[in-house]
Amino acid sequence: MKDFFSGKVVWITGASSGIGEALVCEFVSKGSRVIASSYDSDQLDRVADSCLHMKGSVIAVPFDLADTAAIEKTVPEVVAREGRIDILLNIGGISQRAMIKDTPLWLDRRIMEVNYFGTIALTKAVLPFMISAGGGQIAATSSISGRFGFPLRSAYSASKQALHGFFETLLLEHKRDNIRVSVLIPGRVRTKISFRALTASGEEHGKMDEGLDKGITPEKAADQIIRGLKRNRREILVGSSELLMLSIRKYFPALFFRMAEKMKPT
Repeated sequence: MKDFFSGKVVWITGASSGIGEALVCEFVSKGSRVIASSYDSDQLDRVADSCLHMKGSVIAVPFDLADTAAIEKTVPEVVAREGRIDILLNIGGISQRAMIKDTPLWLDRRIMEVNYFGTIALTKAVLPFMISAGGGQIAATSSISGRFGFPLRSAYSASKQALHGFFETLLLEHKRDNIRVSVLIPGRVRTKISFRALTASGEEHGKMDEGLDKGITPEKAADQIIRGLKRNRREILVGSSELLMLSIRKYFPALFFRMAEKMKPT
């Protein structure tokens, strides 16, 4: 039986590692034509080479999410070559490990530029092509800290919370254009996001957080995401028991703040 995603053209950012890489492999194995993007061209080539034996295909299209001009130039070129974009998965982004009092404003802007403006720039560039083709599916990656604040992640949390407002509005405005929209909400996933998180100096954190090290694998995260996309979930929860914090924050806010104050923020 033909897979639901077979023959779909799927564009994935953050595709050089972690959840993005796992999603590339999953979609290619299902027969999709995947466009894999990130700023790391060498790692993109590695990911593409690892998929050569699968039934789908993958091409590497490197660009930096902070470079809006590159995004606006790249999208028409990709659509002209591929013919259409059926699914856009905004996975790329950067995290943070710095207290507010130590975080310079330029670092807040850098994180917002990648996580929020880069994501919506790519979405806005792809959207008209999807509408003209009769529809499509778009997902953006938030975080459980996109639903509440958390120590050492002020700009990261703010950037992810901003995505909720944008993509929920996108859903409301373009449902009649057959644009399906999902927000991905990962908890703890064993990726390198903490290694690459920015400290107050703008340097990489360079180590694995204890909580993330106990998280689910990127492959399991990719499976949860794909099942949610297939069911057209507006919000797709990704993770394990830590996702209970979302319900605690919603229904028992006083308890949430007591718990959050006691948690190790790294």
